[in-house]
Amino acid sequence: MNNKTYTILQSFDKYEVNRLRKFLQSPYFNMNEAIVELFEVFIKDIFSKSAKDLSKEIIWRKIYKEKKYDDVRFRKLNSELLKLVEKFLAQQVYEDNPIHQAVHLMEAISNKKLEKLHSSAMRTANRLSKQQEFKPANFYFYQYEIQKNYYELTEYENKRGEKSNIEEIALNLDYFYFSEKLRIHNSILSRQNVANHQYSIAMIDEISSIIEKNNYEGIAPIEIYFQISLINEDFENEDHYFKLKKLVSKYIDQFPLSEAILIGKYVLNYSIYKINKGIQKFVREYFEAYREFLEKEIIFEEKEGLSPWEFKNTIVTALRLGEFKWVDNFIRKYSGKIPEVYRENAITFNSAQLYFYQKKYDQVIRLLNQVEYEDLTYNLNSKLMLIAVYYETDEIEPLYHLFESFRVYLNRNKKITIDRKNRFLNLIKFTKKLTKLMPGDKKGIEKLNNEIAETQGIINLKWLKEKIAELK
Repeated sequence: MNNKTYTILQSFDKYEVNRLRKFLQSPYFNMNEAIVELFEVFIKDIFSKSAKDLSKEIIWRKIYKEKKYDDVRFRKLNSELLKLVEKFLAQQVYEDNPIHQAVHLMEAISNKKLEKLHSSAMRTANRLSKQQEFKPANFYFYQYEIQKNYYELTEYENKRGEKSNIEEIALNLDYFYFSEKLRIHNSILSRQNVANHQYSIAMIDEISSIIEKNNYEGIAPIEIYFQISLINEDFENEDHYFKLKKLVSKYIDQFPLSEAILIGKYVLNYSIYKINKGIQKFVREYFEAYREFLEKEIIFEEKEGLSPWEFKNTIVTALRLGEFKWVDNFIRKYSGKIPEVYRENAITFNSAQLYFYQKKYDQVIRLLNQVEYEDLTYNLNSKLMLIAVYYETDEIEPLYHLFESFRVYLNRNKKITIDRKNRFLNLIKFTKKLTKLMPGDKKGIEKLNNEIAETQGIINLKWLKEKIAELK
């Protein structure tokens, strides 16, 4: 159904629907019964096993019975329901944040001059602050708000002779401001590595200088985001990475899941960068960091699930380290977290990879031949794996048949770029030549090595060179 409110309601689970129903039925928020009826029509259709394509006229009759259809009134009803749904969503965020409520209570008490509630409101705010599990940047913003409201409640502005809490106000504002500036600065630097967009962030050099000169130990977002900024400014300095790794282990539990995941990505992406530059010790670094984040359940959010590409890359890393048992457990335990549309292919392909590294080649062939991958990357990589398996098992006839079918597939598929296609075609060409070489044929081996050295772009070049070296 092409209706904005209907589409939003489709994202609600049954628990959220029940809460929204109570919200709409409350006369404090809504006095129009027709809005509740419109909501019920939408919900009944959404949760029906045989959802219908409801027209505006059908919905109108369900609400207003015999009344003549009025398009202006129907649009207004939809608009009012949408506004109430938006208000409900905002209300849920507010109710899920008790410290935010405490701040607004203090503000209301101050506005109404309710002096008898001053002490209890401050005690509530302090108690809720101590109970806060997470301490990202906005935690310090709320502390700033609490201290500012306390300053106003106690009318310190009119008591110039008394020691006030103005220093606490300024400190918490600094903590929030510095943390957020650094977080945004890091985000910009990451974006500029991908796309050539220019941004200007005022005061970032001054903030960095202040942090270097002062001790902000214990203020998790400042320590972590400042360390990430040092990495972004000098990516080759590994000391910055290792210090960040220690800080993340120390503080990661103080961040809400979505922010913790992003922080973890900085650690993992640094290792990926180093691995791509050929620095092998970072293969282990990536694996150990990923395993730690996995144990702390800060790799992915439940609603989004686990990316099939991250799943694959992590498995490849673990296999390179010989962590076969870990990979087997990882596939069994976490494959169910991959979105369903990718899940079957991910399980089949990565199980085949595990068998390949274990040299269980019959199992690899069995798995790869039972699935025709819809995803291009899986399809290409599965054929690469089969080339390696047929070569390792000396299955020359199926290997040559695969060369031909793979060449046809590459030439017909319009989604594959010319550069990428050539890299695969080069592998086919040189693997075919490799099968014709005899062990100890120094002249033939040297000639093939020279041809490879003169060729730009060959997929699986490391494997190809290893197989040539075995013939020497």
